[in-house]
Order: sequence, then C-alpha cells, then structure tokens
Amino acid sequence: MINKKRMLGMAMATLTVVGSLSAGVLACTNIIVGKSASVDGSVMTSWTDDSGSDNFKMKIVPAQDWEPGSMRTVLRNTDYDDYYQLAGAAPEYSPGEIPQVEHTYAYLDASYSFMNENGVMIAESTIGGRAGMSNRAGWFDIVELQRIALERATTARECVQIMGALAEEYGFGIGGESLQVIDGNEAWSFEIWGPGALWEPGTGEPGAIWVAQRMPDNQIGVYANRARIAEIDADDADNFMLSTGFFDLAIENGWWDPNSGEEFIVRDIYGTKSYSPYNARREWRVLSWLAPSLELDPYQEKYPFSVVPDKKVSAQDIMAICRDHYEGTEFDLTKGLAAGPFGSPDRWGGNSSRDSKVSGSAGWERAISLHRTNFTTVSVARSGMPAAIGSLTWVGLAAPHATCFVPVYAGVTSLPESYNSGRRGSDYDVFSRESAWWAFNVVENYANVKYSYMIEDIKAMQNKYESEFFAMQPIIEETALNLYKQDPALAIDFITGYTNQCADRAVNAWWDLASFLFGKYNNGYTYGSLEDYAGGQDGYPKEWLDAVDFGVTCLTTPGNPGRSEEHTSELQSPGDLVCRLLLEK
Repeated sequence: MINKKRMLGMAMATLTVVGSLSAGVLACTNIIVGKSASVDGSVMTSWTDDSGSDNFKMKIVPAQDWEPGSMRTVLRNTDYDDYYQLAGAAPEYSPGEIPQVEHTYAYLDASYSFMNENGVMIAESTIGGRAGMSNRAGWFDIVELQRIALERATTARECVQIMGALAEEYGFGIGGESLQVIDGNEAWSFEIWGPGALWEPGTGEPGAIWVAQRMPDNQIGVYANRARIAEIDADDADNFMLSTGFFDLAIENGWWDPNSGEEFIVRDIYGTKSYSPYNARREWRVLSWLAPSLELDPYQEKYPFSVVPDKKVSAQDIMAICRDHYEGTEFDLTKGLAAGPFGSPDRWGGNSSRDSKVSGSAGWERAISLHRTNFTTVSVARSGMPAAIGSLTWVGLAAPHATCFVPVYAGVTSLPESYNSGRRGSDYDVFSRESAWWAFNVVENYANVKYSYMIEDIKAMQNKYESEFFAMQPIIEETALNLYKQDPALAIDFITGYTNQCADRAVNAWWDLASFLFGKYNNGYTYGSLEDYAGGQDGYPKEWLDAVDFGVTCLTTPGNPGRSEEHTSELQSPGDLVCRLLLEK
C-alpha cells in the first residue's frame, strides 16, 4: 500500500533537492577495470575531479592509535576550496561526533580522499537521481564518508560495508553519489541516495539507500554522472551488497510494485535521470574506445554496466582517455568555430541549453578532459606484493590534457609542501609559484592562446616525464621490495623519497614549460631558440578565415562593401591603405 504522507513529504522536498544537485551534476568521469581486463593483472579506477569549486590541496594523514572512548568529529563541506570557505559561501561545519575506532590507517587526504596505506582506492562521480530522496538531517556527505572509510578499511569490500553502515546509522544528507572502490583483488561500484524527506535520526530506520555491484574481473565500466547499476541479485552476496530495506522506499512510494512482474532496475527507480548527451556521450566514448568491436551508437539512451574490452587495458590507456575531447569523432571539440582558430577544446560554463538556437539542446558537448578539472587520478592496485608498494595512484593536477601524471605510492608518508598549498580568488598573492597546482593550471590556461601549437609542446613534456616514470617503475618497485624484506620502514622511506622526487621534478618542469610557452608564443609570433632561429607570425588557418568572413570589410577599393553596385575607383583611402599594408606584412 502506498504511504501517501511519505509521498507528500517527498513532493515538498523536490524543489530543494533539485537546487542542491545543480552544482554537483557538473562533476566527474570514472573508469573501472577488473583485474583480468588489465595488462598486468591489476585492478584500476580513474577519476577526474571536475569541479571549479573544490579544494585542490592534498596531503598524507598519518596512521594513529586512539584511546578507548575517543570520538571522531564528522565534518561537512570540506571539499570546497579555501576561497569558498573564507568567503562564507560554503562554510565547513560539524553535525556531530561518532565513536572512534582503536586504530586509523594512513591515507591521502584531498577534496575527495582517494587512497589509503592498505591499497584501498576510491573514485567519485555525482549521479543525482530521483527527487525527494535527499534528507538534510543526514550527517554524512560523500566526502566525509570516503575519508572515514579510508581511515578504517583494509579491503574494497570492507570499505563499501563501512560506508553503508555509517550512512544507514547517521544518515546520508546530500543527493545521489557513486563511488568506484578497488583493492588488488576486486572493484566495486557503490551507489547511494538519501532515505527520503521524512527520515529522522535516532528512529532506528536506515538513513540511506545504497547498493554495490562487483565489476566482473574480465570487464571494464564507466561512470559519467548518472546511475549505472541496473538489474541486481539480492541473494548473490559475492557480487552485490544492499542497504537494509533496500526495496522498501520504492514500494512505499509506488515507484515499484513487487507483484507487477517487472524487474527492479536501480538506475531507473532510484537513479532515474532524464537522458542527456552530457552523461551518455562520455559513457559511449569510454566503452567504444576500449571495446570498439561493439560498434556502440553514440546517440543511444543507455549503455551496458560493463563490457569486455577488445584488448587488455593499461594505466597509459586510461590516461589517454582522461585527456580526451572526442578527437577524431563527429563530436571533436578541437574542430569548428567554437574551437577558435587554433582548435581549443575548452568550453567554459555560464551558458545553458536556453542559449542554444536548437530546441532540446543540452549545450556544449561535455568532454572527458575539462579546463576546470582540479586533478585526475589513475589508481592501480596489485595483489601479490605489500599494498604500500603494489598499489599506487598516478596523480595529475589541473586539466588532464595539460598535466603530468606522477606516481604516488600507497605507502608514502608525505608529499611535497607545494601539493598542499594554494587557493583560488582574485587577491594579488593567490597565483603562487609555491603551489604545485598553479604550475599545471597556468600552462593549460595559456595554451588556449594557440592550442594546436602549444599542445604539441605539452605532449612532448608529458611523454618525456611519464615515459621515464613508467620505465623506472619496475626498478623502483624491485628495490623497494628488497628493502621491505630487510625492514618495511626502509621501503616506506624509499618510496616516499622517490614519489616526492618525481612530484618535485614534474612541478619544476611545468613552471619551466610555462616560461617556455610564454617566450615561444608571444604577441602572435612563434619564436625559436638562438640555436634554431625562427620568428614570425603564422597567421590563421584558411578554413577559419573563410568562416569568419576575413577581409570583407577591408577592401582596397573605396565604397561600402555591403552596396550592390560595383566599385569604380581604384583610389585608396588612408584606412584602406593601412588595411592593405597590414595584410601584406
């Protein structure tokens, strides 16, 4: 029987929930790879933190033992950048405390923390879902749920269980979210929503609706800001985990009738969302990139939860996808007038579908690599060796297409101070060479001036450093394993030193790259070195000149070019002469 009171409460909450989701849906793209689908037997996940408001700093929080009776403060809004915190736009606050565990593990803390010393790693993608499920009385946002789970989990499965249990007990207080959680053996997709508008803390009722599905070992999947889990088997504990009373909310509100004979489809019932290329196009791109033999339609509404890739997938493959703007497809963002004369793929926000002259448009194509990306992670978890060495995350600050991926091992005890420095804002001292993030961000921003040229210089630097880091990886890990046999602390010191060295080298190289680009591409000129002299203006591509009606107002004969009569005089006005001389230079 339908609970009408509950339905009414949810209807009243709809407008609030929709408003709270508006910023979150402008979020992230994640890829998940099972261990039998990868080239080296590793489990992988990637994440692009695509928020212009998130904090871009990161640090290592050390492991710690706690006295019996200790409490752990729960925090909200910790993902926001200092600019938003200091301005009061999204202040950090605490809804309360929960009992602390006896021991917490070391983890990498960031806007959304993503790795701990046990090799448990997480990627996040906001998915939204059915309006009316959110409940502001819930203590947890997804950021704090991740952080506490990493403090406590030793496996991916345990991480999911910890998050589910905390959310059920204390409530999940924001819109729909998904996490991809991995360790050296398993990959899980975790989707979670609030308990509905009428839930209250302390009632004993579950404060969250959640489900998790295990990625088949031989398959890959993708998340692009909408729910992906479809059919579920509540009796298959090896491959599915569900919250207490998972089906109840849907039954009470008439979203699903167990007697109807219709299968419960999670993405259609709790994760329901109108079709948009904003989500679907990225799903198509990832799945068709890794499994082109499927010949997926880029315009279809929904795609499989996971597919078998045509060939084994490497971390470098994932990095390449994270840097994608649909190059070589009909959706290529480096083509067309919107890309400017030099093929910039960036499409800034601020416009909506209402600004399009085409009815039913979703606006710009949404690339995987975005100018507003905080950082990108490609996490690799391998069994068969200590997690501190066998698991690592390749971290690239700022936009993926302009960054350098640096190896950060799960066991490191520190990161360079530059990785924990900086913020946004218009104060004179915000742009700082003390901040690693700004090194990569300034390169991406300046590349827009002459993207088709500068991206080749950027790629050369990426190849130089990333190729070296990958080439050194087996040597570094063999050395670390030998040290680990003698004394694990020696191995931890070694990989910490190596990670910090790689990070510092990449940051310094990108500051140098920024200076190089400023000098080489300046005032419309492209300069060479003293040894390889070059200096000239390259002009604009002919196709772009034609598209913008180049020269139509700057004729060498007098008269209004818009008049129908022919020009009869070859005399030139001073203005016409200036135009002609400029064109000849």
